[in-house]
This record gives sequence, structure tokens and C-alpha cells, in this order.
Amino acid sequence: MARASFHEGERTLQKRAGSHDMLAEVGPHVIREFMPQQHRDFFSLLPFIVIGAVDAGGQPWASVIAGPAGFVASPRDDLLQIAALPLAQDPVAASMVPGQRVGLLGIQPHTRRRNRANGRIDIVDASGFTVHVEQSFGNCPKYIQAREVAYVPDTARVSTRESMTGLDAQARQFIAAADTFFIATAHPQSQGSDDPAHGVDVSHRGGKPGFVHVDASGSVLTVPDFTGNAFFNTLGNLLVNPRCGLVFIDYATGDLLHVAARGEIVTDPQAVDAFAGAQRLVRLHVEAVVRRRRAVALKWGAATLSPHLAPTGNWGASAQS
Repeated sequence: MARASFHEGERTLQKRAGSHDMLAEVGPHVIREFMPQQHRDFFSLLPFIVIGAVDAGGQPWASVIAGPAGFVASPRDDLLQIAALPLAQDPVAASMVPGQRVGLLGIQPHTRRRNRANGRIDIVDASGFTVHVEQSFGNCPKYIQAREVAYVPDTARVSTRESMTGLDAQARQFIAAADTFFIATAHPQSQGSDDPAHGVDVSHRGGKPGFVHVDASGSVLTVPDFTGNAFFNTLGNLLVNPRCGLVFIDYATGDLLHVAARGEIVTDPQAVDAFAGAQRLVRLHVEAVVRRRRAVALKWGAATLSPHLAPTGNWGASAQS
């Protein structure tokens, strides 16, 4: 009997949204156990990838790994070879162990293309690591801000790390102005199950600047969830395992802000109606923060906001706190 493409959390939300029956039929055709050639070629063009991994305590983290175009290769249709490793200060560094499940996102902001590849780490050595792909699928270009990006190696670059129990004033201000972040989630059995649907995933979230609301205490982030592919990979994971990891990129400095949180899905109509275009909200309770300055050697151009964001809002006019 063929394995299901989606786990119980994803299927529950698909049923609520009315997409379950359709996705039960098309899921095996769009979520593959191998990468089509266009995905393999796509990854080889990228100067960075986004990675999601779970640490020894079960906490998912999201991060960014950069390198010259071609640093990601696909020697087989079920294998990705990444010629780089997370720096020692990176929260995902300790998870770079053979057998560990990870989620990978290849995204090309200036063309708004993105593809996901989730699987298990196969080999780790001084030159990088390989991932045996268990799930490969594309995503639509909605909500991606168009930005040119290039890898700019800098041998004098020194990365530093600050660990915090919560968001300081600088982090709050930075998140409140963000137009993009990435979120890593995981099924609670991600490291013990052999079911590809029970894996780790990392996803993109975009909105107008101000689409992430930071409460007055700085301990809760509220994010709108817009209409998408109705797979519910991220929210389905949160339904069965609320722990998640966010990463925000400072496009001017190369700093990364990593946030460990617990997420809950909010469907209360009054709360959802407070944000234009939202189908539901995700409330994220901050538990730990890592700021890494000069973490990635990437140079970014100015952003052109996604046209799909025109009917959406931000929290600037909201009185909520």
C-alpha cells in the first residue's frame, strides 16, 4: 500500500479547508520521493539555501547556508550535495549528523521560484554534507519579495553570536519591520519514524513590512496566514508539534535572527478579521533567541513586494498588543 503524502496534522487542516479529497488524489503526483530534473538544475543555481533541523532537545531551528552558485549539486535525483556547513555558532550546527532529518528550501527571490526538498542527512565531512531526499515538491511564487542576491565571499568577515531568553528592543524593532521570514517545523516523530511524511520542513513567509505583530512584552509574535497551496505542511506540523524555529535575515548587514517558539493556530473570526487578507493567524510564543551578526556572506538588492500582497494589510493600524 502506497504511503500517504500527508500526515494526520496536515490532513486535519485540509479537511477543515475543504482541500483534503483533492489533495489525497494529487498528493502523490506533486510530492515525490525524487527531484525532477528542473528542481535539480534549480538548486545548482542558488547562492544560498534555507535549512530546518531539530536539535537534541527536540527544538526545530531555521537557518541559512550560503556559497557560490553551484555549491548545491544533485548527482542523483534523490540526493543533494551541499558544499558548505553551518558555522559553529549556528543553532543547526549540532544537528548536522548522519541520519538526522532536515528540511531544505531552495528559493530564488528575484524570480520568485522556490522548491522544497526534505530528507535525511547521509554524509557529513569537512567539505559539507549530503541529503537523501524523501520529499520533493514545488511551491507557488505568492508572497515572495523580489530581491537580487549574490554570494560575496569575505575572508575578513567575523560572525558573532548572542543568546537571549527573549527579544530585546533591537530585535523587536527589526521583526516589526520585516517583510519575510522562514519557519522550520517538524512532526513529533521526525527522527524516529521511517515515514517521509513525518519529517522536518522549512517554509517561507512573506507580507508587507509590518505583517509580523510583536506584542508589547516582546514575547508573542502574531502572523497572518494567507491563502496558499492548501497543503498545510507548516501548520499541520504545528498542530501536532507546536515547537518551531524562525529565522529573519537582515538584508543590509547579513545578520541572522533565530527565534525558537511555540506556535498556535488562531481561527477566531474577530481576531482573524483584524488583518486584511488573513485566512487564519499563527501566534508564536517566543522561548529563546539567537542573534548572529555578519552570519551570511550575501549581498541583497532592493525589494519589490509581491503583487499578491496588494489586498493584504499590516499591523501598523492595529490597536492590538
